[in-house]
Amino acid sequence: MAMWGNQNASTPTSSRRHHRRHRHFVFLNLCLLAATASVVMAKSFDYADALSKSLLYFEAQRSGRLPYNQRVTWRDHSGLTDGLEQEVDLVGGYYDAGDHVKFGLPMAFTVTMLSWGVIEFRDEIESVGELDHAFEAIKWGTDYFIKAHTSPNVLWAEVGDGDTDHYCWQRPEDMTTSRQAYKIDESNPGSDLAGETAAAMAAASIVFRKINPHYSRLLLHHAQQASRISYCNLILPILFEFGDKYRGRYDDESSMVGVVKSYYGSVSGYKDELLWAALWLYKATDTQRYLNYALDNAHDFGGTGWSITEFSWDVKFSGLQLLASKLLAEEKHKAQAQVLEQYKSKAEYYLCSCLDMNANGSNIQRTPGGLLYIRQWNNMQYVSSAAFLLTVYSDHLEKTSQTLHCPKRSVSHKQILRFAKSQVDYILGSNPRKMSYLVGYGPNYPKRVHHRGASIVSYRENKAFIGCTQGYDIWYGRPEPNPNAVVGALVGGPDSEDRFRDDRGNYMQTEACTYNTAPLVGVFAKLNQLELIKYGSTRGSDSVAYYK
Repeated sequence: MAMWGNQNASTPTSSRRHHRRHRHFVFLNLCLLAATASVVMAKSFDYADALSKSLLYFEAQRSGRLPYNQRVTWRDHSGLTDGLEQEVDLVGGYYDAGDHVKFGLPMAFTVTMLSWGVIEFRDEIESVGELDHAFEAIKWGTDYFIKAHTSPNVLWAEVGDGDTDHYCWQRPEDMTTSRQAYKIDESNPGSDLAGETAAAMAAASIVFRKINPHYSRLLLHHAQQASRISYCNLILPILFEFGDKYRGRYDDESSMVGVVKSYYGSVSGYKDELLWAALWLYKATDTQRYLNYALDNAHDFGGTGWSITEFSWDVKFSGLQLLASKLLAEEKHKAQAQVLEQYKSKAEYYLCSCLDMNANGSNIQRTPGGLLYIRQWNNMQYVSSAAFLLTVYSDHLEKTSQTLHCPKRSVSHKQILRFAKSQVDYILGSNPRKMSYLVGYGPNYPKRVHHRGASIVSYRENKAFIGCTQGYDIWYGRPEPNPNAVVGALVGGPDSEDRFRDDRGNYMQTEACTYNTAPLVGVFAKLNQLELIKYGSTRGSDSVAYYK
């Protein structure tokens, strides 16, 4: 499978002139036309607008009591009794996609990626005037995680039931489906969920460290709060220690949260999340024991073993390998260089697979139009996460004056970023269908997104109750566009031949998810900055030919 690659796979090592006058004249004119067309094409995408729209999407996915400054006005309060049956307050958080279940694992990954984007590209996001909205998107998730972590060894993993939820087609404001809540604890372990939630809180604590120190410390209190239970003679953070001490997959069929298996099954297991969490806790606290955990368990947990061609809400190896490899640039990590170099080789295996630069055909497939293609269902999630890692590593290589050495050849940081840009541009409309797969961007985008709330008349416009199956009877099968646009949503996207059918029932292609859009926030900001520089912004002139 493309997802796993090979644990023992080899890793990356390494005009004519026309002499007749009239032909020369024609040639010059054609060159001028081509250059002009190239400039028009390069400037045709407004990354700042795409960034603004992408952050709007998270407001459309909010569960709970909406704030006074809610900008997506077709939404209203929902899920106000979540947790009531279990006598806990689980109001808030995000719906993951076009339904109304709150799944903890993809929600936590969404927040981790939003936070990572702000950490890497804070100034670029601020230059567009969207930093406050990025903070709000992150905090809406972390506020919920704080509620969901009700005691040291209890984390509420899910609210709602996928089976009953999918039986109905209703607005979130009308929900009549089960709001059963499911938790992980000592008897129902979930190291993957605990690890990802700890990672999200640790990453978010970095984001809020300067602007809201108290909130930053509160997040670390949950991700890193000291307990008196020891492991290897160390006092470890509660969520992280909980996940490590009570090891197990949260989707185990014998677990309370086994109901999640059909929707967000943890195929990769939990070891990648534990390494991922340890590295984020190290970044957030600079506490050596977290780095030691990632180094000591690097081999046994697959961090320096797996060569992966996917980065997603489930499979974190490529992301954590890249995080670890960036530490090599710091003098204080020279003593750990041997293991960090192993992490780096695996990170670069992933990057080279995206760039079609690995040997023996171990590269990610591409569509005829040039889009990275991993699998049929919601392929765009892998494209956006790849674009993010490529962009982050390109920045890293530029700052450290390095080059990526792939088996086929070496690749410069500019070439890496150019490829990342090609994937983003495909998303925004540079593709065979000339369609933007980011809803609301440009004139041609999916109008029939598989999304319950968007496909039914807004509750604020018509408060008449819509029953469970009534939505299917009246709204689901309508050929007309959705009455509400889920602006900023990145849908699943085209198939392996660049074909796409804008149909509400075509959920593999028309459903959007929070973790699709989250990685794009930072990438849009970076590309916007470079476009401003390239076309004469006062912010700098050293990147005029950045993509060349």
